[in-house]
Order: sequence, then C-alpha cells, then structure tokens
Amino acid sequence: MAERRVTETFVVLADTVAESFDVIDLLHELTHRCVEILDVQGAGLMLADPGASLQVSASSSQGARLLELFQLQHDEGPCLDAYRSGRQVTEADFRTSGQRWPRFSPRAVEAGYLSVQSLPMRLHGEVLGAMNLFGVRPQPLTPDQLALAQAFTDITTISIVQDRLTRDRTELNEQLAHALTSRVAIERATGIVAGRLAMDVDQAFALLRSVCRRRNRRLSALSEDIVAGAVDVLSLPR
Repeated sequence: MAERRVTETFVVLADTVAESFDVIDLLHELTHRCVEILDVQGAGLMLADPGASLQVSASSSQGARLLELFQLQHDEGPCLDAYRSGRQVTEADFRTSGQRWPRFSPRAVEAGYLSVQSLPMRLHGEVLGAMNLFGVRPQPLTPDQLALAQAFTDITTISIVQDRLTRDRTELNEQLAHALTSRVAIERATGIVAGRLAMDVDQAFALLRSVCRRRNRRLSALSEDIVAGAVDVLSLPR
C-alpha cells in the first residue's frame, strides 16, 4: 500500500475543521478509502441513531449496502456482533461459518464475498457503530492491514465526536440523526441519477461524489437539491 495515500487518508478522515465537513461524507470517504487501500473488495458501515438502533449509513457499493441491510432485516451478521460486543469480528471463510450466521453467510457467498473483518467504531467505551470489510478470498486481513483498518475507523470515530460534539450529548444526537436522514436523500438522488442517465447505482453514486469534489459541495446537500428538482441531472458532467 502506498504510504502517501495512507497519510492522505488520515488527513482527510481527521479534518473536521473544513467548512464542508459532514458526517455522511466522512463515512463514505472511510468505506471507499478502505477498499482502495486495503485488500478488500467491499465495505459497509452501520451507525447507531439516537435511539441506539443501527442504520446503514455508508457503503462502497450497492452490493455491500444490500448485505448490510440483510443483516439488519435478519438481526444477524458480523457488523451487528462487532457493534454489540465492541470488539473486532473476523471470519476467514463464509462457506464454513453456517452455524455462526446461518442466514447471513450463504447470502454473503451469493454476493461474491468469502471473508469479512468487522470493526467497531468506539470511543471511551461507547460504540457508535461498526464497519464491515468484505473480501473475495477465504482469508482475513494481515495483522498490519487490520491495524490500519482499525486506525482509519478510530480516527473517523474521533472526528465525529470531537470538539463541541463531545461536550453536548444532545448536539451529538442531532448530528448523528442528520447523518442518517442525509443517507436517505443520497439514496434517492442516486436512484434518480441512475434512472435518468441510464447507469447502475454504483456508477451514479461515483458520479455524485465526483461532482461534489469538483464543486466542493457536500454530498448530502447536492443530493437534497437533486431530490427537490433544483439540479438538472442531465447537466451533470460525466
């Protein structure tokens, strides 16, 4: 893995002072950077809402997102275990983990994944969520890769709760609730773009992220404008 890219990732994940900082953008950045830098092919992240119920908040692809939703629907899977225990969860081969997750494991294999590392998002004993890192080979991450993945997750967690958010629980809850609301707008906007531009949802989401980077806009803000009809989807640069 390129040391420069790793360093850049730490800087991006720790930068909460930028005017464009937004929790949902940060979570998407985390999942995509993990897939880019680590030996994984999919990433999905769940965040707890103010009522302590997990919600799918970010993913590197539609396939990873559907697996996260499957976990929630069936109350079974590695991300849930990592969140509830506050510890890392490892499975090197879903094909032999039937007793551990009898419904989730076959679904993961069907989606093309054979292994997973699930990492808790924790700070000072509190767990805010968890992230799954999926692999297409029956092997876990190396100790160095796993340590780096947990470091990425930890710095993201710190970024979410630092400064004023750590001093005001009500404000933290509002921030997390906004992140989950923004996720809905992003999903709707992605669907709109995919339909109007005749592309799949992963391509549509990549286009939205690219436009946001060019225009220095929040992903949630652009998505809300698209849903409201304030942005002409056909005019988006491809």
